[in-house]
Amino acid sequence: MSNAKHSPDFLFEVSWEVCNKVGGIHTVISTKAQTVTRKFADRYILLGPDLSHEGVNPEFEEDPTLLKAWRQKLYNEGIRIRVGRWKIKGEPTAVLVDCSSLIPRKDEILKSLWESYHVDSISGQWDYIEPVLFGWAAGVVIASYVETFCQPAEKVAAHFHEWQTAAGGLYLRNHSPYVATVFTTHATVMGRCIAGNSLPLYNDLTKFNADELARRFNVTAKHSIEKMAAAYHDAFLTVSDITANECKYLLGREPDGVTPNGFENDFVWTGEEYYAKRDEARKAMITVAEACLGEKFSGDPLIVGTSGRYEFRNKGIDVFIESLKQLAASDKLRREVLAYITVPAGNRGPRVDLQAHLADASKPIDGSQYKYTTHYLDNPAWDPIVNALKDSILTRPESKVKVIFVPTYLNKADGIFNKDYYELLVGMDLTVFPSYYEPWGYTPLESVAFSVPTVTTTLAGFGLWVDKHREHAGVEVVRRDDYNDREVEQKVAETLLRFSLLDEKHVNEMRTSAYEISTTALWEHLFAAYEQAYSEAVESSVVRTNRAVLDDGGAKTEQINFVRQQLFVEKPVWSRMMVDKTLPRRLHALEELSRNLWWCWNPGARDLFEGIDPVVWAESGRNPIAFLDMLSVERLKELEKDTNFLAMLDAVHTQFRDYMNEKPDPKTTTISYFSMEYGLHSSLKIYSGGLGILAGDYLKEASDKNVPMAAVGLLYRYGYFTQRLSAQGAQEATYEAQNFYKLPISPVRDEAGNWMTVTIAFPGRTLSARIWKCQVGRTDLYLLDADIEDNLEEDRQITHHLYGGDWENRLKQEILLGIGGIRALRKVGVKHEVFHCNEGHAAFIGVERIRDLVNHRKLSFSEALEVVRSSSLFTTHTPVPAGHDAFPESMIRQYMSHYPDVLGITWEQYINLGKTNPNDPNEKFSMSVLACNLSQEVNGVSWLHGEVSKEILGNMWPGYFKNELHIGYVTNGVHFPTWIASSLRRLYARYFADGFEGHVYDIPAWQKVHNIPDGELWEERMKLKNKLIKHIRRRYSDPAQVRLDSPRQMLQVIEGIKPDVLTIGFARRFATYKRAYLLFTNLDRLASIVNNKERPVQFIFAGKAHPNDKPGQDLIKRIVEVAAMPQFVGKIIFLQNYDMELARRMVQGVDVWLNTPTRPLEASGTSGEKCVMNGVMQFSVLDGWWVEGYKEGAGWMLPMERTFTDQHFQDELDAEMIYNTIEEQIAPKYYARGTDNIPREWVASVKKCVADIASNFTTNRMLIDYEDRFYKKLAARKRELSADAYLLAREIAAWKRKVSAAWDQVRVVDVERVKIDKEAVCVGEKYRFSVTVDIANLRPEDIGVEMVIARQIVGGQGVNVTRTIRLEHARTDNNLVTYALDYTPNEAGTFDVALRIFPSNPHLPHRMDFALVKWA
Repeated sequence: MSNAKHSPDFLFEVSWEVCNKVGGIHTVISTKAQTVTRKFADRYILLGPDLSHEGVNPEFEEDPTLLKAWRQKLYNEGIRIRVGRWKIKGEPTAVLVDCSSLIPRKDEILKSLWESYHVDSISGQWDYIEPVLFGWAAGVVIASYVETFCQPAEKVAAHFHEWQTAAGGLYLRNHSPYVATVFTTHATVMGRCIAGNSLPLYNDLTKFNADELARRFNVTAKHSIEKMAAAYHDAFLTVSDITANECKYLLGREPDGVTPNGFENDFVWTGEEYYAKRDEARKAMITVAEACLGEKFSGDPLIVGTSGRYEFRNKGIDVFIESLKQLAASDKLRREVLAYITVPAGNRGPRVDLQAHLADASKPIDGSQYKYTTHYLDNPAWDPIVNALKDSILTRPESKVKVIFVPTYLNKADGIFNKDYYELLVGMDLTVFPSYYEPWGYTPLESVAFSVPTVTTTLAGFGLWVDKHREHAGVEVVRRDDYNDREVEQKVAETLLRFSLLDEKHVNEMRTSAYEISTTALWEHLFAAYEQAYSEAVESSVVRTNRAVLDDGGAKTEQINFVRQQLFVEKPVWSRMMVDKTLPRRLHALEELSRNLWWCWNPGARDLFEGIDPVVWAESGRNPIAFLDMLSVERLKELEKDTNFLAMLDAVHTQFRDYMNEKPDPKTTTISYFSMEYGLHSSLKIYSGGLGILAGDYLKEASDKNVPMAAVGLLYRYGYFTQRLSAQGAQEATYEAQNFYKLPISPVRDEAGNWMTVTIAFPGRTLSARIWKCQVGRTDLYLLDADIEDNLEEDRQITHHLYGGDWENRLKQEILLGIGGIRALRKVGVKHEVFHCNEGHAAFIGVERIRDLVNHRKLSFSEALEVVRSSSLFTTHTPVPAGHDAFPESMIRQYMSHYPDVLGITWEQYINLGKTNPNDPNEKFSMSVLACNLSQEVNGVSWLHGEVSKEILGNMWPGYFKNELHIGYVTNGVHFPTWIASSLRRLYARYFADGFEGHVYDIPAWQKVHNIPDGELWEERMKLKNKLIKHIRRRYSDPAQVRLDSPRQMLQVIEGIKPDVLTIGFARRFATYKRAYLLFTNLDRLASIVNNKERPVQFIFAGKAHPNDKPGQDLIKRIVEVAAMPQFVGKIIFLQNYDMELARRMVQGVDVWLNTPTRPLEASGTSGEKCVMNGVMQFSVLDGWWVEGYKEGAGWMLPMERTFTDQHFQDELDAEMIYNTIEEQIAPKYYARGTDNIPREWVASVKKCVADIASNFTTNRMLIDYEDRFYKKLAARKRELSADAYLLAREIAAWKRKVSAAWDQVRVVDVERVKIDKEAVCVGEKYRFSVTVDIANLRPEDIGVEMVIARQIVGGQGVNVTRTIRLEHARTDNNLVTYALDYTPNEAGTFDVALRIFPSNPHLPHRMDFALVKWA
């Protein structure tokens, strides 16, 4: 009996199989837990691995409220856990431990194990490292719990199962030495290896050198940690005498005790239910067997079975099959025998013909299928069971013994039986487990629990245990050793024969005996051995730590408890109460208008709000929701009675309702659009720069054009930062929390009114995110918000800042956007045809869509990939390699280690989706590469950027050259109604309304801008400029907005900036490649320009630098410093906190827009496009959109070509060109006035700018381009691939698999080509080219051969392919196929020619879709 003095007060139990069924240990712990819970209650805690389960772990129910403060403490220490209940009887407390956060520390942990215990981990692979990290993390969790909750006088024991958890006990010995540690090995690492490699384990056990064998079998690390665990735990246990003997010789330590495995039999049916289940099971097994075999049993067959892990020799499956052969050959056998082998093996799912036949008996069985199995085996030719049955008596028609192999887990979802294992076991007559290596053996124990007699051996722990019982008629224990396989086979065959001949009375006696044996194995009889072991472990730890054990009734802990109760005061529970203002019924239309961003690009709606109270409107940040809240009740009552206002309100509301009610064309392609940011209005701070503004414009255009589009993004609590500058120009970034209830967004609710959320499995926890909806006219934007109570603090920060936090936070944002985004669309019921991914940020959308198809449409990974690619477009907006997000493999593994299993691929296959070079272990996982691999189409955002993107991404398709790649482009545009000044829009409408009404812009109509009188157009331009100058003066008059050295400086700025001076604007993100410093290269020259008495110039700068971009911040500081110099005060101005509202004022109000990026680093650049529609002329480097937009006489340019390779020299040259152009071209044209003071030449250029440039760079043209170049063809291809249950997708995937498998064997045998050194090649002459290829069992049409003709390749220059010509199939000789071409040159010159071999299939969208290449 246990020593009460040393019985533990707390017990922890750690196993890889807690809430994670792998094998028998799961049964041991889950059944024992009921007994332990009765004794320890909540002082018994189980720890298992948190192996990410997408959706729900069926065995675990998380309780987010349980031990929340402690969990947060652990998170702060870098360990993530989930706490809840194991969903077994008794529902014990379970802690699931995520070890992925320790991956970066693995070397440090393994080193510590070596230094403290000489655990030799150097050869350990991931299957060793991951469990060791889990064990270590479990030790950390236990130590933390003990420190937080246990009193010093309380005794604690921690029980670790198998080598996978041993690191936990070793950790505790060093870091929490007062915890008693217990280690159980259920089967030694070396015992399994020796038995598995057919060495005589038992006969030679005393002779083996375990350490040497471990090196031979490459398990040194596992053996080493198991050996040290046996040596350094307070108690070392095993489960049977067999394993105890193994431990003695292989681990060098005899166990302190043997604790036989018990179980609970509460899962066994009784009474009528038992017999009903038995009849149902027998009927199912006979029906399936008859369907497989194609013949009926003449009577009631004897059903025998075996099950367990697929260890052919160790589990005795080989012996079982041989015994069945002997039985079949016996002339004494009178009864038919049906043998079921139910062991999980590699399979590709249930047989479709068998499923169909079982559902409808008239459907025939496919005679070509292997008849002895229920599922499609992965590799039947290599399967040991198949090979053991092959050509044997068991496969002959006359055999009375029939065998059926069920190679899958019986979990109620196998597709054939759809039952669990017990629901078949109950129907068997006899089970056979003739194991060679079986430390315990639960399968025979489960059998007898269901009153099914069983056969086991003396090499099974259970067999030896049964042999100690006097009576065990229900269990036949066969003597087995290293060398008597034939004897065992004969004995088992005799037992089966004898049983088949028994009458019903004797069968029932054996069944009763079997059940009685099972009752002696209940935990109520066997747990005492564990109690004794725990007490001895505590006693051993007391001796080890030299401490006293208190036994004073707890008196000494009272003061400690009192102190602890003071320290752990519960926090008050606050709940937020929102008090809303209700508008009068007559003004409800205002509320409706305020909730849809349609108002922000429709002047009538904007004017309606502003007209109510211009001052409050400005104070509210032009946010109509906040504005309506700020209005006084008196003002609302006035509006109720104001007939003029109500008439305006009704007119605007009617316009809005008509707009919203317009139905889209049902033939229009539907789009799901993903972006990290959206610039829709300055009040909704979920944008930072060009990408966001572009995405916002695109949603507005989709709404105007009535294209069915749903967008997905993240809802940031703090958005992008607010910028303040010190008087010296130092940027200070402040983040202001957004009040979501004052924004034009609303919670998305289900039918029951519950707020919809999405969940994602994260390491050690589940991330939840709420779904909000922002209505952008007719376009719905769904925003995900992780800043909610359900999440940990570190996860709530995911949606705090746009582009904020470290790389791990960025990865979490991108997982939420991609995976969470698809789940959100699925949740709200959006089903679109095409998925458009902007930047690599959202690339995980493809992964999640594949997961959905694999799980719910039962496609394989490769089939699902075809479907996903066919409907995916990836747009890159980044012109530099560094701009493409990439993450270390360890970080991806930490968050996505479970995904390969879900997708049905290996980890290497998964990680290689994000790599250009799969063989480089140091290459990071690139989101852009992932997006390319999961998208059929890829595009840049201008013609030049498309070319640059081919350079950046071209390495993905090494067999093709830059100008052959499928990467296209659509040049960005801007949303005309958002960015055009209202007054200019009205002016344009008077002269060419047909140019932009009806949301389909008539570009030629914009030429009518030339009909506007010069004076009228110039007057509008000057009004806009005056508005900007007044705004600047107002800003500089407010100390809260601008910090200056002195009031005098403020007056100098206000007086210095003038509306009649040529004004040049420069506003954008301050990254160094934007080269804002160019203007300040020569300050003397600049001073002469701005202070020119006849033609003065003033410069207005604005923009933010990323908080982590020090060079960008230094640029801003430099501009502010220059602006404060006496010669530049009031002539150069920097406006702080650049946002959409300031951008609108600037692009409408300046005269010239300056853009000076380093070529070709501006992907598109849309600020200039906003300017030209407002009659502001662009002066820019020929980069991005300006390469296509520039027209002489309608703006100015710096040439695209570089003069110097040295960037410093190039900068100096470009600065001189800027000064010269301003002095010699821009200023003279601006100041050339007639008597009416109108610069006619300037106005003519403005008109040319609007007519010839602006008309081509709207989002309307951009959206039409996307539809024509990408959306329509993607939607068509997706429909084609998805038809007939994805038939074409399945065919293409199968073809690719076939070609990939054969590609390494495809080789060039012979080549015939022009011998250039021996003959001249002339235009008009015919020349023969041929290639003979060994096509390796492929079809001739699976291979294509072409001649690639390129301009002469000089030095390291790129290859410029001018033409490719296909060689035709000429002849076939077995596997040798000849392709030939008679080529006639039609152009003189020097060319390079090569012959390319590639896979050919007319169903591929383009070559890069399957870019295997060989060269002849």
